[in-house]
Amino acid sequence: MAKKPKNDPNLDADGLPSDEELDALQAQIDKAMEDVADRKAAEDSETPPTSADDRVAELELELANLKDQALRAMAEAENVKKRAEREVAAAKLYGIERFATDVLSVVDNLGRALLTLDGKAREDMGANAKNLLEGIELTEKEMMAVLARHGVKAVPGKGSKFDPNVHQAVAQIPSDEDKGNVAEVMQVGFTIGERTLRAAMVAVSTGKA
Repeated sequence: MAKKPKNDPNLDADGLPSDEELDALQAQIDKAMEDVADRKAAEDSETPPTSADDRVAELELELANLKDQALRAMAEAENVKKRAEREVAAAKLYGIERFATDVLSVVDNLGRALLTLDGKAREDMGANAKNLLEGIELTEKEMMAVLARHGVKAVPGKGSKFDPNVHQAVAQIPSDEDKGNVAEVMQVGFTIGERTLRAAMVAVSTGKA
């Protein structure tokens, strides 16, 4: 800008630009900023929009992600359902474990009552005593059948292979049974489902003497 003479009417008395000159300069600045904004907008408008193929690819990716999430949710729901079914089955089976343990003492007493009688003692019984004995035998069989219906089963006894999971060895004796097999059963054992309710107390065969 050319320097104005000191007697220029647009200059103040101290030689500075007048208000009119300042307003005109501000207008030029504003116009320049508008031009810059217009050019920026024009440049942005020239940026090519997302193509249809790109949009389709984005939607397909989004759909695949949603399908994957849905499959994972379905798998998790199925796992929860199976776990719940297993827990219900286990509760039904093992829910009577304590009751079954208490009932075993009744089974033991019935078994001991029958073991006290040998064949000769049975022959010497009267009719009433024999009927009573038959009633005890039927009661024992019925008790075992009821326990079996509820998943409580007797552990294999004499002649079976010794199994530390279900047998408790209290002695080793010579017998006609093969070595390592159960020779005698002192107390019958029971399982409930896959659990050992009570291990059988047995004597293990050492083979023939």
